Amino acid sequence: MNAPVVENIHLSHDRKLLYNHVIAMLEKGLPHYLTYHDVNHTREVVAATEEFSKAESLSDDEHLLVWTAALFHDTGFLKGQQDHEEESCRIARRHLPEYAYNAEQVNEICDIIMATKAEAKPQNKLQEIICDADLYYLGTSAYAERCDKLYTELKHSMQLKNKKQWLHKQLNFLLTHKYYTKPAIEKLNDGKRKNIEDVHLANRKVVQPTGTVAFYNNLRDLIYVVLGVISAGFALKGLLVPNHFFDGGVTGISLLLHELYHWNLAYVIILANVPLIIAGYFVVSKKFAYKTFFAVVLLGLCLLFINHPPITSDKLLISIFGGAFLGLGAGLVMRAGCSIDGIEVLALFTLKRTSFTISEIILAINVMIFGVAAIYLSIETALYSILTYFTASRVIDYVVEGLEAYTGVTIISGESDIIKYRLVNELGKGITVYKGERGFLPGKFEISSECDIIFTVVTRLELRRLEKLVHETDPKAFVFASTIKEAHGGLVKHLHSY
Repeated sequence: MNAPVVENIHLSHDRKLLYNHVIAMLEKGLPHYLTYHDVNHTREVVAATEEFSKAESLSDDEHLLVWTAALFHDTGFLKGQQDHEEESCRIARRHLPEYAYNAEQVNEICDIIMATKAEAKPQNKLQEIICDADLYYLGTSAYAERCDKLYTELKHSMQLKNKKQWLHKQLNFLLTHKYYTKPAIEKLNDGKRKNIEDVHLANRKVVQPTGTVAFYNNLRDLIYVVLGVISAGFALKGLLVPNHFFDGGVTGISLLLHELYHWNLAYVIILANVPLIIAGYFVVSKKFAYKTFFAVVLLGLCLLFINHPPITSDKLLISIFGGAFLGLGAGLVMRAGCSIDGIEVLALFTLKRTSFTISEIILAINVMIFGVAAIYLSIETALYSILTYFTASRVIDYVVEGLEAYTGVTIISGESDIIKYRLVNELGKGITVYKGERGFLPGKFEISSECDIIFTVVTRLELRRLEKLVHETDPKAFVFASTIKEAHGGLVKHLHSY
């Protein structure tokens, strides 16, 4: 869908003279660097005004006023970009009396022109029409071409630093813009939504970490995984396995199978996690599955090739410190965005097929593990293993900053519109928005501004990605998280890619 063409406009003789006079002024006087606010932009706005005026069934007098305002609305660029709307009004006041416009009409036309200022809000139907006509291109297939011209113009005037800043501004503008008139809404809103998607995709490509930043992010995750695997391997080979202790989750199942059937623990851990890694590929994300597979294989290699002599035979020390080192390892790997124990993936997979919560599912699995241990080994071993599991789970919570299965996150940012859009469309999260005020800083208490306070609920596997998303959008955003024991309803059970 393109902008309406000027050839479709049918003008009376007097209006034709005025139209030709203004267009000639713009063709002759506009600077060459105005690649967007050129004479063609005025032609398109006038044509769009004609279209919307007819659709809204304006009277002849109303039609004349809004048409004239559209014709003059950017003539101020003949004098400069600063406050060009005011200058447009001065030019209109100077020329319109020559074409038999009275003072009342001129004043009304200037009010319509001033409605096109970026911060203005239209106060009547005529002002709504010119605002929609001025930004007609936002809902058309010509959007990308017009934006390129506007980017070139703003770059020339030093109002933009780079393409990243421009894409950021585009997305923010599109998300906050709205059409006012019914014909504009019906004709242009669908096209605008498509353009938002296109800019959103372009914005994502630009804000993705590349080069040095991406390298250091990947290096940090690799270090987390390696340190986590070493810690978990030490807990297993140096403390738990020699003393026939267990843990919960998939690691506990692997230890139990190793103890009952004397299968090699390294192979058992890898094989036990493979089905859950495959499930994680679909339930969480491809990236999560690949990283988890790497971490689990690395743990298997650690168990195969690194020998740890038994540290102690004291059962209390084994329970506490075996759980602590195992929890430390699992927590570090989790901070890298993956896992060495697929119990949470199993719980999420089961969650879709039952009415139980994640906590209840994990508890049921662990009860079965410790029950089998009590039956086939001894109650004492099972009880000490429960202590090991409790210690490990507490250390995991500490390593990942006290996070439970669900975490409530509150975000206060000056870029709340973009953050809201990305939370919903990238993370697939439901959000709640509170109206508030930000500012009130020491020494500047009287300075504040209205803002949207965003609240959402994420899983521990999503928290790191959410923090990264917010930081990319607004490094100065204020973000804090709080523990949620259980969460129901909304989209909290719909886990998206990590």
